[in-house]
Amino acid sequence: MGKKLPGVYAAKKKNNSIYYRASITFREKHISLGSYDLEATAHLAYKEAQLLIKSGSVTVDDYSPDSLLAFEKWVCLLNFRDNGLYFSTPIYMRKKYFLYYYSPTYILKFDIDDLFYYSSRKIMRRGSHLFVADYGMQVNILNRYGIKNYAVADKDYRFINGDPTDFRYENIEIRNRFHGITHIPSAKGMKYKVRIHIKSNYVVGIYHTEEEAAIAYNKAVDVLKRNGIDRNYSLNYIEGLSPAAYADIYSKLKISSKLSELSPAEP
Repeated sequence: MGKKLPGVYAAKKKNNSIYYRASITFREKHISLGSYDLEATAHLAYKEAQLLIKSGSVTVDDYSPDSLLAFEKWVCLLNFRDNGLYFSTPIYMRKKYFLYYYSPTYILKFDIDDLFYYSSRKIMRRGSHLFVADYGMQVNILNRYGIKNYAVADKDYRFINGDPTDFRYENIEIRNRFHGITHIPSAKGMKYKVRIHIKSNYVVGIYHTEEEAAIAYNKAVDVLKRNGIDRNYSLNYIEGLSPAAYADIYSKLKISSKLSELSPAEP
């Protein structure tokens, strides 16, 4: 089972049947190209990889479904050829951002700051949801940008240029960072209405700042818990606010008196 045609190695499956692995070495890096049933096919895959790395004119747009190489491998090889970096995920680098080719027609755009993260994690898709496997868990990629799983596009967040595949930070506007808050435009500026769901939505109050509204939601959760009503609410975390400042705002905030009148049987 030694080396036969260039770039091809024979190997055995568990049932002892033979298959052929194609690989190529480029810039001192050994790159696996895939596995094939026929030695000749594996060699053609090797020749195709040679063409990609030697021809400066071939681009991602030239990919054909008839290619012997997987589309992801095309992207990886072309990025290595053009940018000098090899990633195991289908990333093609631009000057200040990079493209992640989920498929030839579905291309995601990210800031260069996210390169390390996505170069080591494969993006998967289920319907309109994009996620990665992170420490054994499926993580929605929206979470990386402060967008919660239940967030609604164009209500809780929006893509400023209208392109939902452009995940550059400058293109993402988060409207609702916290639980239970609705933004209400007014003549005097934005106000923040807080609701909490028990069996229906209860209005906690309307506040002048988003931070106050987030803390008011937490205070409502505390009141309900003291009354024996616990729905496993998630609390809001206000980044950059000291415990002393949080406590001061918390103590001064007024919330609906109806919440303190509720009991476990009433909701």
